[in-house]
Amino acid sequence: MGKIFKRNVLKHSDKQRTRAAELTLRESIYPLCLVTILFFLWGFSYGLLDTLNKHFQVTLNITRTRSSGLQAAYFGAYPLASLGHANWLLRHYGYKIVFIWGLFLYGVGSLIAWPCILYRSFGGFCAAIFIIGNGLGSLETAANPYLTVCGPPKYAEIRINLAQAFNGIGTVVAPVLGSYVFFKDTADNVESLKNVQWVYLAIACFVFLLAVVFYFSPIPEVTDADMAFQAQETSAGTDHKPFIKQWRLFHATFAQFCYTGAQVAIAGAFINYATETRPGTDNATGAQLLAGAQGCFAFGRFVGAALMKFVKPRYIFLVYMTMCIVFIAPSITQRGNAGISMLFVTLFFESIIFPTIVALGMRGLGKYSKRGSGFIVAGVSGGAVVPPILFAAADSQDGKSDAPTAVAMSVPLAFFIAAWSYTLCVNFVPAYTKVVDSFSTTKIGVENAHAHDPEAQTGGGVLADEKIGGGATQNETVDTERKV
Repeated sequence: MGKIFKRNVLKHSDKQRTRAAELTLRESIYPLCLVTILFFLWGFSYGLLDTLNKHFQVTLNITRTRSSGLQAAYFGAYPLASLGHANWLLRHYGYKIVFIWGLFLYGVGSLIAWPCILYRSFGGFCAAIFIIGNGLGSLETAANPYLTVCGPPKYAEIRINLAQAFNGIGTVVAPVLGSYVFFKDTADNVESLKNVQWVYLAIACFVFLLAVVFYFSPIPEVTDADMAFQAQETSAGTDHKPFIKQWRLFHATFAQFCYTGAQVAIAGAFINYATETRPGTDNATGAQLLAGAQGCFAFGRFVGAALMKFVKPRYIFLVYMTMCIVFIAPSITQRGNAGISMLFVTLFFESIIFPTIVALGMRGLGKYSKRGSGFIVAGVSGGAVVPPILFAAADSQDGKSDAPTAVAMSVPLAFFIAAWSYTLCVNFVPAYTKVVDSFSTTKIGVENAHAHDPEAQTGGGVLADEKIGGGATQNETVDTERKV
């Protein structure tokens, strides 16, 4: 226990190379397990949001479009965190402080949500969700890139998909809870809604406690200097170019925006889709079906992560993204169990897309890794844009179609196709594939671990490049270290 709870340092310089540049699988297990808990937390929060979306429509008698304000508040907060306060903390202090900051905001937002739910204030609850979104956006700003860089680079896609599978489990638990708590008594929806307040109070208590655990836990800080070393070792680094010319990063960000928007829109409209297209389906049954679909989503991540052990991640990425397009299209015209099954399969194939875009998009960024990760996570803001478009399209079909939400599924189909452009480039454009494949085959952290470790070469000290940003380059720093 003495090794787990020891002296804490909350500020780290990105100008220093550390042992974290060549972490082995064993060395990365504890911090990765701790960070994986965070994925369950925001999966649970996201699942609650999808369930509450439909419940607010019933309880407060509001339109589909207005209820999508929940998604707009939640995902609209992400760019503020990933490009603003959280990314600033990440670049100036390190990962640990961002984990603690994100948990703090998550807890505060949950406490504010408590009275808002009690007094049925939709506007107040949207404000609480905005704060929670800032907290979860902060956590994602740190956790997603951390999973890709904490450990051997060749296993980055597997690590992040396994961790994200627990996010999927959280999205399953929330609708199940909703079906037995929020919708347990359809004759008194208001009383059912009040039960949600205790869920948010429990969340607040848990995340504050988890923030304390993170403070006392030794989390290896992976610096931009470490990432520059990895980029040079693989001969696939692009950080010698100005940040503005990191075209692969911006393409990944665009794909993340389109894909996440489509994913959130489908999940947010799932209960509406089920009640409209499947005769005899009430809100509680719709929530249970959503839990089943999210179960397919979680299972798909475990399957995808397993396949990546034997097949190049970019190939799995191509198949899964293509299948999303293939199966969402029939849901527009199909009804009943056939339409529901199409959404089930779509969610299965959605599973690995988000984390794989993060992992592939960060390849070769080197000293721009932390800054670049903020852009990719900012792509999550698509979840604030696409759902309102889908619900507005559904509202426009009222009286014209027996299943307005089904017709509106053409909206996420269009955004899936836009995101597909990145998938094609990663697999068929040499400028993309060379970088991705170089990292997938590297032996850093697998063979001769810490062979270039500055601590080993200096008897325990950490070499710092005092001139980075003022004349010397990251590559010159590594060359200097090798001569020591």
